[in-house]
Amino acid sequence: MKASELREKAGPELKQALLTLREEQFKAKMQNASGQLGANHQIKQIRRDIARVKTVIRQIAGEE
Repeated sequence: MKASELREKAGPELKQALLTLREEQFKAKMQNASGQLGANHQIKQIRRDIARVKTVIRQIAGEE
């Protein structure tokens, strides 16, 4: 997910994307703890996507 793609979305869509990413992060952490997660880089990627979404939300809030 790129920041340019996120900037095209509206506020409610970004908040929904943030919720979805947090759910994915939780599931990935649970899979990792139980030894079922094969790709450990997935947790890092989700964390970075969450940071991107939060950054865009803050940028939009600062413009208003």
